[in-house]
Amino acid sequence: MIRLFQSCEPSPTEVSDPPDGWTVPDATVWIDLVEPSRTEELAIERILGRPVPTPDEMAEIEASSRLYRQDQATYLTTDLLYNTDALLPLVGPVTFILSEGPLVTVRYFEPRAFKILGERFDRDPELCSGAVMVLMHLFEAIIDRTADVIERLSREVDDVSNDIFVDPGKTNYARAIKRLGVAQHASSRISDSLTGIERALTFIQLDSRFDLHPEAGEHHRSLSRDIQSLQGHIGGLVQTISFQLSAALGLINIEQSAIIKIFSVAAVAFMPPTLIASIYGMNFHHMPELSQIWGYPAALLAMIVSALFPLWYFKKRRWL
Repeated sequence: MIRLFQSCEPSPTEVSDPPDGWTVPDATVWIDLVEPSRTEELAIERILGRPVPTPDEMAEIEASSRLYRQDQATYLTTDLLYNTDALLPLVGPVTFILSEGPLVTVRYFEPRAFKILGERFDRDPELCSGAVMVLMHLFEAIIDRTADVIERLSREVDDVSNDIFVDPGKTNYARAIKRLGVAQHASSRISDSLTGIERALTFIQLDSRFDLHPEAGEHHRSLSRDIQSLQGHIGGLVQTISFQLSAALGLINIEQSAIIKIFSVAAVAFMPPTLIASIYGMNFHHMPELSQIWGYPAALLAMIVSALFPLWYFKKRRWL
């Protein structure tokens, strides 16, 4: 599908499989290709006079394949978050093509930031004033949405921290470790996405069209500061997750050691009574106390005393 955003128009125009000879209106400042078919790709390539990257080309990880200039156009491909309402957001590549004409974006999923920016254009069509400014507003929406994801992830990590440290006796450590692992994976994806956006913002400064918009420069500096702030926050979050993971594993070891300690003390405490019972269980004829009335109570008393003495000794030495 092709979505066309025109200057001062409140709503986009959607086109699917355009016929031969179809053209883009002159006032168009943003062409958004959403899971484009081959027919739609060819139509845009014919109108713009330059190629549109394929999904395989967008999936390349080399910097030279993601940030480059071709035919007087700047190509920026970066991984963006989507499905951000889930505990573990997904990432996928999006390509931005900045040229003399409208901004072109190519994507095969629905990042929330694109929908948010479209709603902003509905409220304030003046934001859609040119390709460069549309790109700046688009990056702003992406960074704002990424910040929302980081805030939600921080709350999740705080909840796990409360489970581990505030009430450790009732903590399900297997579930806590799983939640921390998911948070670690999510923070890694967020960090990679922010790094890609930062590289794209740096590379775009090489485009001469960027210099023609003085307001874009201040916008660019503000976005760069926001990214640095978010990267610092996600870095601190990663350290917190690592600490909590180590703490959870340490507490598990402490609980296991306490359980083993109980069994060890019980084994030592019952060793003397077991020895006494074993002696009197032997079939010797010459054991005088066996024929005495007090023999059986004396054997029981000896076993009880021999069990209590190790417990008293361990308590005195503060081993219990």
